[in-house]
Amino acid sequence: EWESLMNVKVIAAAPDQEPILANLIELYAHDFSEIADLQLNADGRFGYAPLPLYWQESNRHPFLVTANDKLAGFALVKQGSEITGDEDVWDMAEFFIVRGYRRHGAGKIVAHEIWRSFPGRWEVRVVEQNRGGLAFWNHAVASFTGAQVTASVHQINNKTWHIFSFNA
Repeated sequence: EWESLMNVKVIAAAPDQEPILANLIELYAHDFSEIADLQLNADGRFGYAPLPLYWQESNRHPFLVTANDKLAGFALVKQGSEITGDEDVWDMAEFFIVRGYRRHGAGKIVAHEIWRSFPGRWEVRVVEQNRGGLAFWNHAVASFTGAQVTASVHQINNKTWHIFSFNA
């Protein structure tokens, strides 16, 4: 019922909004540090080296997410498979919804809007330890495609990844 109460928007992030995205990435990295080996830098931040590329390379697309006109997350989309190297595949590089908006449908709305905006083949990668993420993506992809999807499992750099592959 929250979905009907929330006005969720996906907004292309402008270059002058890079610091906002960088701040949100810190929250995302902090969440992830529970399940992934992420270490703070000497400046007390996790950082995200590829962020500037999202305004420099045409195959990368940064988005801010708002819910009821308040910042609620971000998504980073790029073209090029991290698994096969296929340049035509769309990749959900990073995706974050602030905890207060989770489990209320905001993430699904955002994912579906992004997939509709970038038609073609998609991959969403989820590290095995991210149980909440696996459940979320399984539901988001199935509700988008109208069919149950089975993630393929890949070992990459000693990590187990579940890859959701589908067409938008």
